[in-house]
Amino acid sequence: MSEQDDGTYPGGFPAILRQMEGRRDPLGFAKGEALPPLDANLAPLLDQIVRDPATDPAEQDVPRSSHQRKRREIRSELAGASELCALNGLLIAHLRKRAQPVHTAALFHRLWADHADHLLDQLDLRWLVSSITTFGDHGLTGRQRQVGQAMTVLFGTMKLYETERLYSGLAPGRPFKLTGKSSETLPMEMDAYSVSYGGLDVNMLGRLWQDADHDAVIRPLAHHLLDQLIADERTVFRRLAMMRHRLARRRRKKAEARAERAAAPDLPAGPLPRWGLVSTVRGPLRQIARFAAHHLELGAERIDLYLDEPDPAVFAALVHPRLHLTACDAAWWDAVGKDRPEQHQLRQSHNATRSYRESALDWLGHIDVDEFLLTEAPVASSLLAAGQEFAQLRMAPAEVLCSSDGAIRRFKLTREAAGQPVSVSEEIYPTFGMHLRDGFISHTAGKVFARTGISGARMGIHSLKIDGVRLANSGTLPGIYTGHLHAPDWDHFHAHLEFRRTKGSYRDRPESTRMGMAPLLDFLQEESGEAGLRQMFDELCADTPELRARLTKYNMLLTHRLDLDAAVARVFPDLPDD
Repeated sequence: MSEQDDGTYPGGFPAILRQMEGRRDPLGFAKGEALPPLDANLAPLLDQIVRDPATDPAEQDVPRSSHQRKRREIRSELAGASELCALNGLLIAHLRKRAQPVHTAALFHRLWADHADHLLDQLDLRWLVSSITTFGDHGLTGRQRQVGQAMTVLFGTMKLYETERLYSGLAPGRPFKLTGKSSETLPMEMDAYSVSYGGLDVNMLGRLWQDADHDAVIRPLAHHLLDQLIADERTVFRRLAMMRHRLARRRRKKAEARAERAAAPDLPAGPLPRWGLVSTVRGPLRQIARFAAHHLELGAERIDLYLDEPDPAVFAALVHPRLHLTACDAAWWDAVGKDRPEQHQLRQSHNATRSYRESALDWLGHIDVDEFLLTEAPVASSLLAAGQEFAQLRMAPAEVLCSSDGAIRRFKLTREAAGQPVSVSEEIYPTFGMHLRDGFISHTAGKVFARTGISGARMGIHSLKIDGVRLANSGTLPGIYTGHLHAPDWDHFHAHLEFRRTKGSYRDRPESTRMGMAPLLDFLQEESGEAGLRQMFDELCADTPELRARLTKYNMLLTHRLDLDAAVARVFPDLPDD
């Protein structure tokens, strides 16, 4: 700013107000001139057509007042329209001044209350905008003034920035290129609007629409203008929509390219690695059989299952050369020289570490009995392509969606896995997205494959650790997800709720700064009981067309059908029925 420049508006707001008020002197009337009375019969004005004052014999005398001069200006502009339109324009002109006849606002209100359809049909958009802004100052209700003032600011701001934009050399309908965006910050310390995910535009327009809907007089005018605004192909809203579409197309192409690379990776030279899994399991025979059969068919060289509650029936039914079962009974814990840990998470880590240290495989994955590797590519090929320099490879989690027929066919992904910002959470999950930012009721950390043979390493629930610290030398395993059947239906969720709340994944975590499941469940149960829990489950977990559409919009829907009973029939054909 130069020394001579004392701001955008020299003199500040006192000067702004003087300039504004200087244009608001009331229109004067000559003798015999007046606005129509409030109870005037307006119906004839609908059919009477305004004649151009330049050719109208009744308008050839010299104007005797500022009212008459303004009246002729308006009639000249509205020649060919109805006399009711001309009266609307004249009322607007008076209402823009500091003072006017006492019934002016009421008469303006009456025009729009009784003849909105006629005015909307006859007036162009410029006059309609002038009408809505007049409601801002002279609406007869608080709602009319609120909507009118808000739309005054909207259209006034649009006029300013659209005028300045003309100096860019671009036509109003042409969006800016995605490249070349300035890194400068916005004025007033504002955060930049997110073209891809921002909700400022829909929130602003939607709120205006809803506010206008509460007043029968202003509703037709406001809704008509908002409809015209979103239909116009030359506004900032349309340009941003075009840019958003281009960005989404760019992201989609990148995602497709990543998927192609994951499905057919360029493999480095060398033999395929040998891989396997370890899990501490409990539950019915068929549940354990489903886990084993699925991963044996994926090509696991070895699966170590530690039976937390040994059942002889499981040992008798699940016989396979690549499946190794261990009964973790009291005698076994005595034999390993360790007291049985009370927390099942500690038992899981102990058993996984034992398997890891004894393993002759190249890679060992640690997952739970309700988790299933989801992949279209051979697991060994993906490990070879991704893991040359890493000690462990993380698989992103995918939580099952509950279908009405019980089939397992769709999963949702986390925002991180899809490369989406936190702002999408509340759009995808309108009620609970602000509390559970990924919409998951299970873990969002994923699980890992760990390279074997690392001295001193221990296998945790979600990571390989040395001296209690997660290894920094970690990578991702593209194309393979940990499909979590955490709550395949409401009954399953409800039946396991108490255990998970007291001992499992929903237990209190005082060290956490996020709301998380524990306090959310407490709140829902206290405020609305089981109905609140069911509302949460349905919004987050039910496989509905609406949720699928929202997930698809942000590349967070994973389709992968699991027919686990068919896998059991192939791998364990003699398994008894439930």
